[in-house]
Amino acid sequence: IIVCCLLMVCVFATAQEPCPQVIPALQQWKGGKGELALPAEGSIVLSPADEATLSPTAQILAQDLKELFGWNYVIKTGKPAGKDICLSLSKPDKELGEEGYTLTVNRYAGIAAPTGQGVFWGTRTLLQILHNEQGKLPKGTARDYPLFPNRGFMLDVARKFFTMDYLKQYVKILSFYKMNEFQIHLNDNGFPQFFGDDWNRTYAAFRLESERFPGLTAKDGSYSKQEFIDLQRMGLEYGVRIIPEIDIPAHSLAFAHYKPEIASRKYGMDHLDLYKKETYQFVDSLLDEYLSGDNPVFIGDLHIGTDEYNKKEAEQYRYFTDRYLKFVEKYGKNVRMWGGLKWLPGKTPVKAEGVTVNAWSYDWVDPVVSLQDGYKLINTCDTYLYIVPAAGYYRDFLDHQWIYEKWSPWIMNRKQTLPEGTPGVLGGTFAVWNDKCGNGISEQDVHLRSFPAMQVLAEKLWKGENKNVTYEAFAKLCKTTPEAPGINLLGKVPAETALTEAGKELSFNGKEAVSTPLQEVGYPYSVEFQLCPEKTNPISSILFQGPHSVVYTNWENTRRIAFSRDGYTFVFNSYRLPADQWTTIRIEGDYKGTSLYINGALQERLEGRTMQVYRKEYDRMEHMTYQETLIFPLQQIGDSRNGFKGKLKNILVRQQH
Repeated sequence: IIVCCLLMVCVFATAQEPCPQVIPALQQWKGGKGELALPAEGSIVLSPADEATLSPTAQILAQDLKELFGWNYVIKTGKPAGKDICLSLSKPDKELGEEGYTLTVNRYAGIAAPTGQGVFWGTRTLLQILHNEQGKLPKGTARDYPLFPNRGFMLDVARKFFTMDYLKQYVKILSFYKMNEFQIHLNDNGFPQFFGDDWNRTYAAFRLESERFPGLTAKDGSYSKQEFIDLQRMGLEYGVRIIPEIDIPAHSLAFAHYKPEIASRKYGMDHLDLYKKETYQFVDSLLDEYLSGDNPVFIGDLHIGTDEYNKKEAEQYRYFTDRYLKFVEKYGKNVRMWGGLKWLPGKTPVKAEGVTVNAWSYDWVDPVVSLQDGYKLINTCDTYLYIVPAAGYYRDFLDHQWIYEKWSPWIMNRKQTLPEGTPGVLGGTFAVWNDKCGNGISEQDVHLRSFPAMQVLAEKLWKGENKNVTYEAFAKLCKTTPEAPGINLLGKVPAETALTEAGKELSFNGKEAVSTPLQEVGYPYSVEFQLCPEKTNPISSILFQGPHSVVYTNWENTRRIAFSRDGYTFVFNSYRLPADQWTTIRIEGDYKGTSLYINGALQERLEGRTMQVYRKEYDRMEHMTYQETLIFPLQQIGDSRNGFKGKLKNILVRQQH
């Protein structure tokens, strides 16, 4: 017995700390003995020689420690003491490259890298470990670096507007998972069949301020030049390159609406006329507006679209594409485009040197030929990496398990897999296309789809295959890892929260608001409360409001309950709320729709309303399903200007985890 006990003591004494679980997973880990518990009040230490380079990273780290844990860390220069966080630059290291780093935990936590970018990625790992280990760090050393240099997400902001605040939050989200590219698709249009087959009525938008072409910018949501510059600068601080995309010569209805003479009369107004000098004058001037000057609006690479032009104009399309690849490069910019040369073959040469292609479709781009011609490729395969929310084609959600277990960037499309290590393949990007303009999809509905896709793509593009962690374990880690410090777009809250003391009545006079500890609650949820409105309740009075949405009573003086978000309003038309009596109301929401319960019984479900149209071109019916969803607002009850009048009690919030 004594011998066995001694052996057990020896085993535990020499046990090494297991590899900490983060997303994306660490490439290498050598465990030490024990843990380092960081204090709530501490220091981030920089060497004087590295201060200028690493000070912005240290400031973001201090802010993130505050957001995640409520800790207060000061930034110092000098030598680290016990339980400090030390950031430093190291000598060049071929294995670590431009983005790799080492994380060493012993007396203090040290992050060192050959570049400032590598140090920043090390801070993301540090934060995730601290979160997952409740403020502790296992002792040991990690060497970590990405498998692929380009790890991205493309968002279509043209057919569905996303606020600048949302884009900034997404920079932080992508950065937290070491995704380093954010492509923003700035112009596009809807399908004419949903707008009476009239191009002039078909929705189209260009989201960026233009001073040369007043009136070109969308009226229902846009970004000023300064806002977009600030977004790019923020991206650089967080290690995320913003890739603006102006899509030409197809998907260009916003330009044709502004200047009808440049629209093709042959293939539809969303195609620019490639034979008119006015087309080239307009595009030249538009691109020059954002590329020229000492401080251009576009700081880094530019994507010029070039997808899905009519096949009959292959030669002129190739001329146009080659012209604008060279045009952009004159400004010292690297340029990108969607693959289209397989679909539009011809004799007209198209510049390849220095050009990066999003390889998105087997029919439109041949990856083997593209690499032979000298293009660099980013795998953006539509079959596996396209999300088109609530459209009924492509994917509503990516197949996360298949991607984790089977996918790699070498799988270029459904028919072609390149040999592992093929030169010229830079990585991968997944894309969200908001094809169904006006279908009611919300920013947070898109996030619900893109966030888990981003997590699994981050894993595969940084770590690669991870045989040590099953998909089930990875999926569990995904659910418990934050979106990013200070960000909760999914509206995660405790499983059950009573916002009012049981039986206690709150009275509202229509000119006051009460704050709650919760911002909002995400899917799937239920919010139950008892309500007694006065007869003089104001028209469309606000009952609940949050960062993204509002719930009303007495909508348009009809005593109906309604809610609004993202510029849409949805009404429960089947019920009118009685005055001067108590009613128990429960609203339930999931990503498919929203339900109203009155006194315990289902009153109405908002889900499945569709628009059906006949598409003459293909002799078939097509439909658009409206998304009548709500992430429920809880930040405030009532409103100081147009709030609810009456009494409220027993507010209970539940969320299924």
